[in-house]
Amino acid sequence: MGLTIPLATLEVMMLAGVRVAAFLVIAPPFSHGAVPGRIKAMLAVALGLLATPRAIAAGGETVGTAIASGTAQLIGDLLMQVVIGGALGFLVAMVFAAVQAAGNMIDLFGGFQLAQAFDPMSMTNGAQFSKLYTMTALVLLFASNAHHVILAGLMRSFDALPLGTPLNFAAMSQAVTEGITDLFLSALQVAGPLIVVLFLADAGLGLLTRVAPALNAFALGFPLKILLALTLGATAYLALPQIVAALSDTAVTRVLEVGR
Repeated sequence: MGLTIPLATLEVMMLAGVRVAAFLVIAPPFSHGAVPGRIKAMLAVALGLLATPRAIAAGGETVGTAIASGTAQLIGDLLMQVVIGGALGFLVAMVFAAVQAAGNMIDLFGGFQLAQAFDPMSMTNGAQFSKLYTMTALVLLFASNAHHVILAGLMRSFDALPLGTPLNFAAMSQAVTEGITDLFLSALQVAGPLIVVLFLADAGLGLLTRVAPALNAFALGFPLKILLALTLGATAYLALPQIVAALSDTAVTRVLEVGR
């Protein structure tokens, strides 16, 4: 019993797998260091196989006759799929960076920034709240099946941006610009109330020092701000499930907008 696979189908499978692999290397939660590289490779191959019929249907005759253009064109197409997959993964990573940015803001205003350390798993520097928020967001992505939503968005990218179609760099730059703006806005929405409370605590200590300099109120500044951060930080922490769900939808929207 023989199995014959058309060369054009094999090429489409290869191009789809390359896009998926580049996406998984950069996009959370798959980019985290706790996910072994072997698992990423196996997942890229499996998703590439699943995406092949969709890519053929979306690409039409252009994809079906892609092998006729030669080896040089194939290498160029592979490089283009690496760029597209990396760009889409970067958009997803930028959306979820808002959670880490919110944790960094709380660490900065709460006095935890002095205890920051390098995390080899996420390849970032951060203190307690930054690591807590990042790890919680990753756990929530898997626990709520939001990673399925992200992978579904990746599969739909073959419809929005078929194989053989170059990346629209104008749309990509616009998506990055809007994503950076939304990143800071989302981080402020998550950490903003606690930052305001910590700022008011600093202002109150400053006024108390002016009224009674002998009290040395700023000596109480660090323990008071740490107490406020630990007490009120639970409020923002409890809102993370809804935040992660909203960020997942935003990430899929960003991915699909690039192909328009």
